[in-house]
Amino acid sequence: MKNNLKVYLNSLGCVRNLVDSEIMLGDLAAGGFGLTRNADEADVIVVNTCGFIETAVEESIDAILELSEFKKTGKCRRLIVAGCLPERFREDLAASLPEVDAFLGTGAYHQILAAAQGNDNNVKCLLPAPASHPLQRAETRRIPSTSSLAYLKVAEGCDRRCTYCVIPKLRGGLRSRPIEDVAAEAKTLIDSGFKELIIIGQDTYSYGNDLRPKVSLSNLLEKIALLSNRIRLRLLYGSPDMTDDTLIRTVAKYDHVCSYFDIPIQHASPAVLKKMGRPYATDDLLKLFDNIRAAVPDAALRTTLLVGFPGETDRDFKLLLDFMQKVRFDHAGVFIYSDAEDIASHRLKNHVPKKIARQRHDALMTLQKRISLDHNRGRVGETYEVLVERQMESRLYLGRTYFQSPEVDGVTCIQSPGMKIGEFASVQITDAHEYDLKGKAA
Repeated sequence: MKNNLKVYLNSLGCVRNLVDSEIMLGDLAAGGFGLTRNADEADVIVVNTCGFIETAVEESIDAILELSEFKKTGKCRRLIVAGCLPERFREDLAASLPEVDAFLGTGAYHQILAAAQGNDNNVKCLLPAPASHPLQRAETRRIPSTSSLAYLKVAEGCDRRCTYCVIPKLRGGLRSRPIEDVAAEAKTLIDSGFKELIIIGQDTYSYGNDLRPKVSLSNLLEKIALLSNRIRLRLLYGSPDMTDDTLIRTVAKYDHVCSYFDIPIQHASPAVLKKMGRPYATDDLLKLFDNIRAAVPDAALRTTLLVGFPGETDRDFKLLLDFMQKVRFDHAGVFIYSDAEDIASHRLKNHVPKKIARQRHDALMTLQKRISLDHNRGRVGETYEVLVERQMESRLYLGRTYFQSPEVDGVTCIQSPGMKIGEFASVQITDAHEYDLKGKAA
């Protein structure tokens, strides 16, 4: 039933958060709300927040304050804040933001409709345990935010206890969806016309470890790959210790599974890895990336790194630089350590001054830019299948190859008199930049 009310949702943070936002929009639409992309038209505004690191917290607070102005200047009569920020800061956050009508933690996403309707019995903070949030199912309604790709969240939470990370507190322990249920959702997404499915979780490669009997990510990947070879499959958010030979062989086996390995290592110094609580050694990492490249010669390697961790010395950082020179990742994201009292690493000694951490970040990014440019220059003259995602102007389109994940990697700019959005096209690369490629229809 339509209620003539409109809702605007601002989704912040990672793509796992984006899936939660799409599900909340599905619940709101099923409850009669109209959806709008304009906050000034909305009767209800929802901000799905990230609270992982300091910059994400600041971005979330800024967004809340900015959107709260529509309670004065627009139609908005209810402002709801959901997700990791209220889960992390709880009643203290509510006390500091009187503009907000309701706060929903990560265990309360399924209560969004009642919160939007004002049927929450005047309880301002809904903060049940994260694991109380039911896992999505294949039949769960989602309002897609993208047209050509869809994210397939296969698990929630994380069982690791990395000392710098607050995710287990915000999301609970690992909870994997049944393999048949994930495959059913994948089929629905494929039948709906999505051309790329991106498999995600908080710790994706640990998928199935909690199921009885156990199921591996390679089992799931193969099951989805067999549904159709007319789409592209991609894995994100891996872990070195869970990247086994079976998974590598499964990626290599199917042409439509991207030869793309997103494996955050965080660091390469044994001393820093130990303090971080990461369960592998530097030699393990070198062997892993050698094995991947031997089994999948066209593999694109992406990683995430953390600099300025407490106790990180100049020698530790030099080890990381040398490691990066040796492995030569295609893509890398570099973050500066974000301290907080509710993470274990806060209690470690010898915190690195922010100025030094920033210098290390910049040095690492400068090195990675050179490496990425070398990789891209080596692709000039090659022809790749590109998923065409939008038209920028006459005869100019944007798309992505298998080695370009959305948002975090570069894009391919294509010169063509005409291309079909949401379809694959053969593109010959004509020019290369640090992140982006240029090409023409082959």
